[in-house]
Amino acid sequence: MKIFSLERHFKVFLIFLFFAVFLSCEREDRHPVPYVQVDFIINVESTQNIELNSIGGWAYYTGGFRGIIIYRVSEFEFTAFDRGCPVHPYSQCRVSVENPPLAFGPECESVFLLLDGSPVSGPAKHPIRAYRTSFNYPYLLVSN
Repeated sequence: MKIFSLERHFKVFLIFLFFAVFLSCEREDRHPVPYVQVDFIINVESTQNIELNSIGGWAYYTGGFRGIIIYRVSEFEFTAFDRGCPVHPYSQCRVSVENPPLAFGPECESVFLLLDGSPVSGPAKHPIRAYRTSFNYPYLLVSN
């Protein structure tokens, strides 16, 4: 009879533990730059996108919160980031490519790495907001 009682207590404990873990989870996405739906495709071989034909190439696009930077990391890898600065997201400040692979937010006085969006210097604590990229030659899908 004691074995049955221990099994029951163990099951109750597991259920309690499951709910405690489930309810304690917080949403991770507390990025200061607001979420804006992004979903578009570009042809990197198009003459309109000539800047993206070489590794280290970059270009600005409309969309997102303050515009989008697309950066070509390698032959088959691209990154895309919102130009909104995480230090002052509601100001008119836009992150600009200065010296690839670095981008600079003049008003927020921060420098970001275009390989992963991380802040390199300045007061920024958050990276610039990243968007997903999927490359299927010659088309690049940018989405979130």
